This record gives sequence, C-alpha cells and structure tokens, in this order.
Amino acid sequence: MLVVGALPDRELAYRNWVSVLSDRFCSQGSSSRRPTVREGGLMNRGPTENGLRWIADAYSTSFTLTLGEGLSPDELLRRVGADERHIVPLTRSAAYELLLRDEADHISDLDFMDWEDEGAVAQLTSAGFLPAPPDTVVRAGSVAGWAYALEEFHCHTGAYLAALSERGRAFCVHRNAKGFSRVGYACRGDAVTLFEPDLPHLANGVPAEAALGFVHHGDELGDVAFLRFLEGELGVCLSWEATEAKLPAAAFTDAALG
Repeated sequence: MLVVGALPDRELAYRNWVSVLSDRFCSQGSSSRRPTVREGGLMNRGPTENGLRWIADAYSTSFTLTLGEGLSPDELLRRVGADERHIVPLTRSAAYELLLRDEADHISDLDFMDWEDEGAVAQLTSAGFLPAPPDTVVRAGSVAGWAYALEEFHCHTGAYLAALSERGRAFCVHRNAKGFSRVGYACRGDAVTLFEPDLPHLANGVPAEAALGFVHHGDELGDVAFLRFLEGELGVCLSWEATEAKLPAAAFTDAALG
C-alpha cells in the first residue's frame, strides 16, 4: 500500500533533500562499490534477464536512472529543463565522447560523427554539446507506460521528480562516484521520500517501507536491491541494446544542474 505524503513547497523541499544527502555523500570516504510499487493494475510481472539490475554494472562509475509514469521521452526531457529544439538523438557512446572531450580538442576527434558535416556540427553546437563539453547529458527512452532517463555521472533529473510524477509516479536511483547511493520517489506531483537504499529507514520524508514497502535485507548492495525491487513491483525491464542505441538527449550545464 502506498502512503503519499504531501510536502509544502515540494520542489524546494526536494532540492534541499538532494543537497543534504549529496553533502553527506561527498563528505564520506571513497568506497569500492559497484553498482515491486503497487498502484492499480500496472503489473506486467516477471523481471527478465534484462531487468534493471544490470545498470549498476554497466554504469560502474556512477549512474542515475529516472522513471516517470505516463510520460514520453521528450516530455521527460522538457520537464527537466530541456528546450525541445535542442533535443538530439545520441547513442550512449556518443554522449560519453561529448562528456569527456576537452574544449580545446578538435571535433575531428569525435568518432561518432563526420566533423565536416556542417549541419550536424551546428545542431550539436546550438544544443549545448559543443564546443565546451556539457556537465551532464540526459538520454531518455520509453518502456511499458514509463519514460526513463539515464545519466552517466550526475543526477540532474533528481531535482525534478515532483514535476515528473504529475501523471502518476516517478523514481530516481542515483549512485555517485564514491559508491554512495540514494533513491527519490514522488507521486502525483508531490515529493514523498528520499533515502539511502542501504539504510531505507533513514529518510527525508516518508520512510521507505511505509511509502513503498521497500526493506533492504541481506548483503546485496542497496541500489541493486532497489533496482531488483522495481523490477518486481513495476514489471519494468530495460534492454542493454535499447539503452545503448540512439535516444533523445539533452545537454545541461552547471547553471541548469542547480
């Protein structure tokens, strides 16, 4: 049973939660870590070999997975601040290249594009991917009534969960480069809870067990345990192949990251 707690100034509250936990994560030492919610009849149960847990391995340095119910990929990107004109289809490897390049590098070093294609260069430049690398790239897709977003290092989408949940529910699972993780959950426009999946009873908002029925048992890493939980409760499964292929993508800078 879901317990939805309405919070005053919900967007500000959520941003404050993110800030508090982010400060806590960054102040702790590095750790060698790698990386179902019932409502109505959305069950299409049976996690497959694709599932969600593989994300914790495939994005081993840091990752953010965000899910928004009833949204299209473009809607998700717009709700986290993207200009529709600046949404560009990118593969994961292309986004990775753009994130890691140096502004001084010549664009001919980009393997995924023809640097002499003036149209492609102009598109990426106007969208904020060039000439300076963006701070984060959010790529979005859709599966079984949900939009999902993946980020390689940052957690831009986490501050927008309330907006992403206006048609139902939204989840954000983030693990930072030091191996610490957090989960955010919002429902029908209200931020409900933000917690560490290894310690789900310690939450900003409604405790994880009351809000979601999530209790962490055993030795499994907290973020992996929560991804497993979502597999079972939502029946949402992403394939590695789909997430590696071209997906609508938007670039964000420090100013947008907030």
